[in-house]
Amino acid sequence: MARILLTLLLAALPALAQLPAFEVASIKANNTGDGRSTESTSPGRVTAVNTNISSLIQQAFGIKEFQISGAPGWVVNDKYDFAATTGTTKDLSDVELEPYFQALLTERFHLQYHREAKEMQVYALGVAKTGAKVMAHAGAGDTSTSINNGPAKTSMKSTNVSMKGFAGTLGRRLDRLVIDNTGLTGGYDLTLEWAPNPSPDSTEPSLFTALQEQLGLKLESTEAPVEIIVIDNIERPSEN
Repeated sequence: MARILLTLLLAALPALAQLPAFEVASIKANNTGDGRSTESTSPGRVTAVNTNISSLIQQAFGIKEFQISGAPGWVVNDKYDFAATTGTTKDLSDVELEPYFQALLTERFHLQYHREAKEMQVYALGVAKTGAKVMAHAGAGDTSTSINNGPAKTSMKSTNVSMKGFAGTLGRRLDRLVIDNTGLTGGYDLTLEWAPNPSPDSTEPSLFTALQEQLGLKLESTEAPVEIIVIDNIERPSEN
């Protein structure tokens, strides 16, 4: 049995070695006391100014802050400037960047963790009574989502996106996770516009209303098991 386990482990090593990681990564403490933070990605590069390590963990696992448990206070309170190159000319999506951040946290922060599930309030994405008004993507092609944020209007355009992927994008804009209960399979081309902070003077609808009017979809509050990342060990990084 021990020989079999060793054989399986050795067979897995090449796959582990091929996990993507940042080519170069710089992490420096930011002691300005400025409350503002910025994050940006461009082909081959990722930067964040005045960010905390909680944000990096959220990026690494595609989760929200409330899905992190057991982290020491400095993970939220200490601020850093972060810059890294990916070694590729492609502008990587949030999902594609996840293993890069996981590798960074393991190597530079000695992160150790385990996963648990906890019942929480979530939004379920479903089909409205009017029926779905989404367009199935024709042919092949990569999945892409672009979002333009403005003070009065937010615009989202997705190409060949699954409903599960769309639900994940919505969850990053809301205070809860969004799970896909639409029953719709395949890829879709979607355009959605809404007011980020709706008021009586808004010319655009709220996100909830926009989903129903423009896409024939709806969000309903419910409970579901939510994955939690429990921090077993994490250490402040050495700067470089």
